[in-house]
Amino acid sequence: MRIRLINPNTTESMTATIAAAARLVAAPTTEIAASTSRSGAASIEGHYDEAMSVIGLIEAIKADPGADAYVIACFGDPGLLAAREFTSAPVLGIAEAAMHAASFVATGFSIVTTLERTRIIAEHLVRSYGMTQHCRRVRAVGIPVLDLEDPNSAASARILAECEAAIAEDNSGAIVLGCAGMADLTKHIEDRLQIPVIDGVAAAVKFAEALVGLGLKTSKHGDLAFPLPKIYRGITAAYAPRQ
Repeated sequence: MRIRLINPNTTESMTATIAAAARLVAAPTTEIAASTSRSGAASIEGHYDEAMSVIGLIEAIKADPGADAYVIACFGDPGLLAAREFTSAPVLGIAEAAMHAASFVATGFSIVTTLERTRIIAEHLVRSYGMTQHCRRVRAVGIPVLDLEDPNSAASARILAECEAAIAEDNSGAIVLGCAGMADLTKHIEDRLQIPVIDGVAAAVKFAEALVGLGLKTSKHGDLAFPLPKIYRGITAAYAPRQ
C-alpha cells in the first residue's frame, strides 16, 4: 500500500517532520510517499493561505495517480472536498481524522493550535465535522507555524502549558494537536500529561490504511463525483477537468 502524504505548504523541513511521524505508525507494508507543495505559502495560517494551497495540493495528487490513499497534512484540511472530487482513492484531512480519533478515546477533547486566527478556523471545522458535542474548547498558543521549528521559540514548553490548562480548565480527557508541525511533540506531551494526545498525521495514516484494507473508495455519487468537464481560463487552464 502506498499513501501519498501531502504537505500543502512549501516548507521542506516541515514535510520531513510530518513524514517521520507518519512512518512511525505506518504498517511495515505501507509506503509513505511524502510531498511538499510546489506552490503556495511557506506556512498556512489563514483562509487566503488555504485557498492558495489548493492548486499545489491537486498537483501532488495528479503527480501520483496510483497512490492507494492521500493525506492532507495541514490542520485546516485545505482543499479536502476538492481533492475527494478529483480522485476515487480515499483522501483524509488530519483535522477530521484527529477529531474522530479523539472522540473514540474520550468523551471530551480540547484542540491546541497555533494562532488565534487558526483557532477560529478550527472552530469552524469542529462545527462542520459535527464535533461540537465532543470538542470542549479550541485553544491558541499564539505561536506562528514556522516558530515550531525554531528551538529558540520555546514553542514546546508553551504548547505543553496550554495542554495542561486544557485538562484543568476544560476537563478534557484528550488533546488534539492542531497543527501538522506539532507531530513530533506528541509523545513528549503524552508522557507528561498521561492522557491521549492525538496527532492528526498519525491518525490519518492509520485511518487511510483501514479504508484501503476495507476496499473503500470515495463515493462518486452526488457532490463528490468527478469534476464536470468545462473550460478553465487564466492560470487555472491547465487544471480544467477533462472527459
